[in-house]
Amino acid sequence: MPNPGPRTSVPPPVPGNGRASAPAHRPPADSAVHELKTLVLSRHPAIVIETGEEERLERLLRAVAADVPLSIFEWSVTKGLRPPGGEQPVYGTTEPLQALAAMGELTAESLFVLHDFAPHLAAPQASRAFRDLLERFSAPGRLSTVVLTGASLELPPEIEAASVTWELAMPTRDEYRRTIATVVESLAAQRSAVELEPADLDELAVSLSGLTLNQARQAVAQVAIDDGRLTREDVARVVDLKAKALRDDSPLEYFPVADNVYELGGFDNLRRWLERARTAASPEAVELNLPAPKGVLLVGVQGCGKSLAAKVIARDWSRPLLKLDVGRLYDKYVGESERNFRKAIAAAEGMAPVVLWIDEIEKAISSQGGEADAGLGRRIFGAFLTWMAEKQDDVFVVATANDLSALPPELLRKGRFDEIFFVDLPTPAEREDIVRIHLRLRRQDPAAFDVTKVAAATDGFSGAEIEQVVIAASLQAIHDGRPLDTDMLVAEAGATVPLSRSRREDVATLREYARERFVPVS
Repeated sequence: MPNPGPRTSVPPPVPGNGRASAPAHRPPADSAVHELKTLVLSRHPAIVIETGEEERLERLLRAVAADVPLSIFEWSVTKGLRPPGGEQPVYGTTEPLQALAAMGELTAESLFVLHDFAPHLAAPQASRAFRDLLERFSAPGRLSTVVLTGASLELPPEIEAASVTWELAMPTRDEYRRTIATVVESLAAQRSAVELEPADLDELAVSLSGLTLNQARQAVAQVAIDDGRLTREDVARVVDLKAKALRDDSPLEYFPVADNVYELGGFDNLRRWLERARTAASPEAVELNLPAPKGVLLVGVQGCGKSLAAKVIARDWSRPLLKLDVGRLYDKYVGESERNFRKAIAAAEGMAPVVLWIDEIEKAISSQGGEADAGLGRRIFGAFLTWMAEKQDDVFVVATANDLSALPPELLRKGRFDEIFFVDLPTPAEREDIVRIHLRLRRQDPAAFDVTKVAAATDGFSGAEIEQVVIAASLQAIHDGRPLDTDMLVAEAGATVPLSRSRREDVATLREYARERFVPVS
């Protein structure tokens, strides 16, 4: 059972049809072609592109080659170096050193696309031969470029220094539409029913945002093959498949808009701020060139509704919610954690507009790891700050923190987040609301209880602790074979030691520090 937190009401039925919002504008595919073409014409001898979408990258590179123009040669360890036009591979070039030698002998201006070549560069001879090739390509009068690509690339430092890295952004809406059209044509050939209006196709394209084109193709085909039809109702099923794909492929957890039924009471200052922040999308704000809000940081006592606030913000703004799982972000292998972070950020940007929830952010980007983590925390922290400062896509960050001492001062500086809010222990009136909520959730009539008396007995309790009082008292009532009553709730509260007493000094210090520096949520 999810914890409603300290300021909640019973979750209502989800209003409307739960349709996803249109994503923020992202550069079209021809923008990617232009960027790659610029790198090639700038005479970068090596471009590194880390991606598992080989087909999509090949289409972009073919467009670049046709526009410059250049010939395209492709290399793989199984087929060797293949000339354009599907001709026979150059003899003996499945061996990396021979492939590099053959590329150096070719005089035609070309793009050399090397698939999964990076592991071979760990050998000193291959590394030296590769750098010699790049030096030749850098000479005046020669326009040739090597493209190193693969799903995961680890390059020797000397190769990294001689290369430029380019990131392949998530697919655009038009690319998703073309993918859907391909699947629809296939279904029509198989005489499967396709019952989609133009508006439904747009919504289906929105629902695929954040997936690779291959994942999108598989998702649409799967929902159609299950019952032999592709209809408007399949949009929700595609969203479920996307949620599974994200769980399997990134440190993100996906919460669809339609599944977000949480309510939040109180938090009045936060609500007013959010209502004002929403006007950044208005035509008047756009006309004045006002930026979209970056996000908020919620700090305060554990169990007081910070996580619930993230869910409710996403629901009120009709946006999907992505939760960054810190445990899945960190990896034991060198470089993998940073790669996981980049992958998570790219997925969030691909699904914009979206709310990105980073729970207990101090654990994700603490800069206090020092040498114990080889500076990993500092690197991720730096990457996070850079992304927050430069992000263009409409990704609204809701970060929560319990331990202010672990947060780097740079994160608390005004301007990193749009605002920092302090979530304190609930007031007496809020505690009464919490008791009523949890009684209703356990099929009890709050009118049959002295809620004021229970609220007084839970002075200093967080919302999560009040929930546990109701649960424990309910179990005791079942055990004793009698109805739950006020005295049982009061007795359970008396037997419970809340965090505000067990860690009195820590909580008091946190409250005193935060009250003086941050805006209260209520």
